[in-house]
Amino acid sequence: MDLLTFDHSFVKVNGITMHVAEKIPSVSVNGAFDGVINRPPVILFLHGFPELWYTWRHQMVALSSLGYRTIAPDLRGYGDTDAPERVDAYTSFHVVGDLIGLIDAVVGDGEKVFVVGHDWGAIIAWHLCLLRPDRVKALVNMSVVFDPWNPKRKPISMFRSFYGDDYYICRFQECGEIEAEFAKLGTERALLEFLTYRSPGPILLPKGKRYDDPVSLPSWLTDCDVKYYVSKYEKNGFTGPVNYYRNMDRTWELMGSLSKAQVKVPVKFVIGDQDLTYHIPGTKKYIHDGRFKSHVPLLDEVVVIEGVGHFLHEERPDEISKHIHDYFGSF
Repeated sequence: MDLLTFDHSFVKVNGITMHVAEKIPSVSVNGAFDGVINRPPVILFLHGFPELWYTWRHQMVALSSLGYRTIAPDLRGYGDTDAPERVDAYTSFHVVGDLIGLIDAVVGDGEKVFVVGHDWGAIIAWHLCLLRPDRVKALVNMSVVFDPWNPKRKPISMFRSFYGDDYYICRFQECGEIEAEFAKLGTERALLEFLTYRSPGPILLPKGKRYDDPVSLPSWLTDCDVKYYVSKYEKNGFTGPVNYYRNMDRTWELMGSLSKAQVKVPVKFVIGDQDLTYHIPGTKKYIHDGRFKSHVPLLDEVVVIEGVGHFLHEERPDEISKHIHDYFGSF
């Protein structure tokens, strides 16, 4: 996809400079721009790991053609956005602060936006809605469910109990260790280990693992796509993105005061039945037995797409764009 079809800018937010990609609508929604002349409704897209703004390219083009102003930043530490050096500068509170600054800058102080999240972007989207529901019209979230604060479920200990020390989130905890392994492996191969992962089982990265098997690109990921990701990671490295994982326990500690809080924003949730997140112990039951709805009372719909893995918005771009449009079009 031609990167020149997107507008790119840099915005000062929350003490950092954030890179933002944008696609201006070519038509209006239902004949009018959000009820206000020249003001199309805005969709803010939030990417996950090891993605960049680029992961939303298909949805940005599709939704802008339907009248939405689509905006996708590189989150802090990713791509062309600043990467603070301090490890503890990557909590959800930091990233939500970035996003509030971005919404203020590109939409206006006090204005609301539609939000779409995936993977880490989904986690940040949940926390954005939890902390600042006044800035979100509605949310389409993908892959990662809202996980209410639980004093007995400290994240890293929980994942270690599920999958052991070789689980990728556990392997990411020691500063510098996984970066050195990725450097030895090579940026492209390290990225492909994640971008092409399509198993419902956990990602395990045992020390000393050999990566001799060739990697075949799925139909939805091109050589050009891979080159774009590689160019950004070779420039900036993996530390910023991996630091999100290193702050999972820290964010959990900071969220203690919100133990009984609900996400009170209208939500549609979409997940693939082959997504590894759908197969985390207890997740399926949590989604379908009513507890998910009890914590997200304005959860309007849960969609489980058969035969689709983790990167569902890339694997089924048209279908996901339609889910987003159908939901946001009801507001």
